[in-house]
Amino acid sequence: MNHLDVVRIDDPADDRLADYLRLTDVALRSKHEPAKGLYIAESSTVIRRALAAGHAPRSFLMAEKWLASMSDAVPAGVPVYVADEEVLQAITGFHLHRGALAAMHRPLLVPVHDLLAAARDGAGARRVAVLEDIVDHTNVGAIFRSAAALGVDAVLVSPRCSDPLYRRSVRVSMGTVFQVPWARLESWPGGLHALQEDGFTVAALALSEDAVSLDDLVADPPERLALVLGTEGHGLSRGAVEAADLVVKIPMAGGVDSLNVAAASAVAFWATRV
Repeated sequence: MNHLDVVRIDDPADDRLADYLRLTDVALRSKHEPAKGLYIAESSTVIRRALAAGHAPRSFLMAEKWLASMSDAVPAGVPVYVADEEVLQAITGFHLHRGALAAMHRPLLVPVHDLLAAARDGAGARRVAVLEDIVDHTNVGAIFRSAAALGVDAVLVSPRCSDPLYRRSVRVSMGTVFQVPWARLESWPGGLHALQEDGFTVAALALSEDAVSLDDLVADPPERLALVLGTEGHGLSRGAVEAADLVVKIPMAGGVDSLNVAAASAVAFWATRV
């Protein structure tokens, strides 16, 4: 651990901890303008995945007991702020039991077309998820985790969708937001038309009279498929449904008409895996 730049903190109001203490996720995004913003990675597992994805840390914050286990992950010259449990809880507002926090520099987002073209080692994406205005951070993180586990090539988010790099989204995803390529669509629902121009069949997951069963979609899958998932309360907007090539519903039993969006995404990703 000799290379670690350890800084011991006794005062939770220490100005050096501003990234952890006084900034919300929204403020972090714009702290140095969006291209140079920050996000918070929470837990040793998530931090390691962020570093493995090439994200650069600005600093670390942890209890003394985690120094040894994290020492191999901390790049030389990056400050490691260390405090006792009471001070850490005063700084963060919660019990830091997952090992550590890290303030990470946000990577630059790749344009959607370039992102999809680079998937599958340059062969191009075959299956993507599109999230419209999903605002619950837990759902966004859970969708990314399912996307990673079930081989979705990329996730695209609408302009008003929750940020995948919010701390809670990152935590719920177990850091898989770093391994699934993602980008934000600049227009909505215009971004869906751009996907169609790139050869994607756009399938909106929604309840409508003309919806086909997910089983039917799986029986005759398109070469390139974009699955569009809607917000928690109202589902997909009319504009998104009208822009889609088809509407798809998951067959249900027991008098249930729909699933939570994160659960629905896992079912759809599994059924359409390639």
